[in-house]
Amino acid sequence: MRRAGLARGVAIGIATLAVVLELTDIWVTAQLPPSPYTPLPFAPEDMAGTAFPVFGAILVYSRPRLVIGWLLCIGGLSAAANILSANVYLLVYGGPPHGRIIVNLTWNVLQLTLGVLLPLLYPVGSLLSKRWRWVVALAVAGMALDWVAVATEQWALRRPAHWVVGAAMAIAFGSLVVRFKRGDAIERRQLLWLVVTLPGLLIPLIVGDPVWWLATLAIPLIPAAIAVGVLRYRLFGIDTLISRALVGTGLAIVTMGVYVAVSAAGSMFLSEVDPIAGIAAAVFAGAFFQPMRRGLQRGVDRLLYGSTGVPTALARRLRQRLQHADPVHGLLATLDVLREGLSVTGVAVEVDGTTTTSGAVGDTGNAPRPVKTIALVWHGEPVGLLLIGPTDRRRFPAAHDERVIATLTPYIADAAHAVRLTAALQRSRERILTAREEERRRLRRDLHDGLGQSLTGMAMSINAARLTVRSSPEDADRLLADLRSGMDAVSGDIRRLVYGLRPPALDELGLAGAVAELAESPIETSGDLASLPAAVEVAAYRIVQEALTNARKHAGATRITISLRREDRLRVTVTDDGVGLPPDARPGVGLGSMRERAAELGGTCVVREAEGGGTVVHAELPL
Repeated sequence: MRRAGLARGVAIGIATLAVVLELTDIWVTAQLPPSPYTPLPFAPEDMAGTAFPVFGAILVYSRPRLVIGWLLCIGGLSAAANILSANVYLLVYGGPPHGRIIVNLTWNVLQLTLGVLLPLLYPVGSLLSKRWRWVVALAVAGMALDWVAVATEQWALRRPAHWVVGAAMAIAFGSLVVRFKRGDAIERRQLLWLVVTLPGLLIPLIVGDPVWWLATLAIPLIPAAIAVGVLRYRLFGIDTLISRALVGTGLAIVTMGVYVAVSAAGSMFLSEVDPIAGIAAAVFAGAFFQPMRRGLQRGVDRLLYGSTGVPTALARRLRQRLQHADPVHGLLATLDVLREGLSVTGVAVEVDGTTTTSGAVGDTGNAPRPVKTIALVWHGEPVGLLLIGPTDRRRFPAAHDERVIATLTPYIADAAHAVRLTAALQRSRERILTAREEERRRLRRDLHDGLGQSLTGMAMSINAARLTVRSSPEDADRLLADLRSGMDAVSGDIRRLVYGLRPPALDELGLAGAVAELAESPIETSGDLASLPAAVEVAAYRIVQEALTNARKHAGATRITISLRREDRLRVTVTDDGVGLPPDARPGVGLGSMRERAAELGGTCVVREAEGGGTVVHAELPL
């Protein structure tokens, strides 16, 4: 902690000293005649001497052990000292300060720190490998040759010395390309923050007079980009910034070109109505603004991410694959397309405890791998979770991932919902088959153990009566009386079995009458209830029967209202004034049975609290 505090204090002191030197240089520059080379009241070194130490102190304060911040501080201080010493020499001696010790020394330190070491070490603070040390040695050799030329006054040697130093700086900046090619997504994003600011500095310098001075205004962007790249690269999408900048620039150029072309044509052919030509140019440019923007956006996306990263192309490919796949394979196809578009190690979807995976998601090996989790929502209904693994090696960092995810997530939610429906349908089929087989087993058992045994006993009684009818009429009469009682019992068993299959009241009274008989009171009805499908009648009857049982046995209801309404579907509502649902109520067999009967027909059954107390059972059954 003490070392970190000391480092922060030294960095702040360097920045303060650089600012003091720049303030002094402002006074010195005011005593000199205006420069014929630049309209600005300050030199590029002034801007570098102010911006680099300040941002360097910020970096050192945040990360004292990272050498990048120290390079910015020392390089910025060298720039401030260089321009001040040069201007002081010019003010005192009235001539250029070539060969002066302080001027040469500060300039060499500036070149070494900001021109050679900074690009070689950015952004991690270490060389790509030890083999890159020769670049530093080359720069030092060129500076040493420059000092020899100054000491011996062999001014001709200064040109090759400057060429050697310039070559070392060019190679150092070339190392950024190598680092970008070898680096991971995080390191590439850090590099992009520096690379995107360099054109503002290099283009005016390459063009030269009369616009070279514009590079001075771009100098503060370089340390600012370095600071953002080191400290806050995750908070900004640099490739998104590049994409929007390219699209905006392209739109401005194309729109201006269209406007100029139409205006020129109007001036040539409609010189007397030139204002109309201007209006026509504006209308023409406005009409084609959106198509141009979409076309430029597609072109920039392909430039930055290749064909696999363009959201519209991914969506088109995804639609094609979904059209030729079943729900399960369709979900896997969506994950494959998303994984390719995001260039991540793997993507997975969790639906009702089942995971569908494309690639490797999560922890692999000994190193933890971050996973991004996104909720999948289908028309307001949560259907699952989307898990996105870490980024793999790619052309650009994944700052455009939000656009890709926003484009493809609806398709993934649709596929996940289809998988969920398929699984629910399969479970429903299994339950129906199980219930059917259980019902068959019950019928077989009842017929065999009950009705079968009763019929066998009756047959034995008939045989005994036949044998005793002549010899003992009294015994035969008793056997026949017992046989009559047995037949009544068999009839009851048969009625019970038939009632279990379909309540007879439905055939005798219809749905409304059967429900009214259950409720033992009048009910509310609307619509034609006489021509309902048999399955709908049975489901509605059983739901009302279970709701009445719950209201009478468990809720202690004194008033129960039943409503049957036929519209586009049959709506069944049972309302009671009982104790209502307890807060910790768990659905039992009865509630589950009502929901399953409705679900088998593709409908719904909801149990909720009634206004003012009590319970409402509301079922909607498709016809």
